[in-house]
Amino acid sequence: MTNEELMEKAIGAKEFSHSPYSNFRVGAALLTKSGKAYTGCNVECASYGGTNCAERTAIFKAVSEGHKDIEKIAITSDLDDYTFPCGICRQVIVEFGLDIEIILSNKDGKIKTFSMGELLPHSFTEKDLKK
Repeated sequence: MTNEELMEKAIGAKEFSHSPYSNFRVGAALLTKSGKAYTGCNVECASYGGTNCAERTAIFKAVSEGHKDIEKIAITSDLDDYTFPCGICRQVIVEFGLDIEIILSNKDGKIKTFSMGELLPHSFTEKDLKK
């Protein structure tokens, strides 16, 4: 699947966003190395601590169905500029690999890509927990 096709899935997922408080809609789509795609949107709660980001929604869906081999994740919002994953999402993404490709799209449809290692250098990973 091309980056553009994956981004189209993220744009579609954004339509399901539950963001009545911020009106900040985000959509994400990930592709596993085995070729399976999963989508997610942000889900807000009146108690903001219960809110879940689009990226984590897609990741949790994939993992809950036995797919941890994430190749790339596309992320989009309604902003004019690119929407990067928040800090919590970056930590969750890095759990599955520093080589995961992060694909971002702005409102004009222009795409930028980064590796997870570029977005979260010096990350805390399982290697830090091994003695």
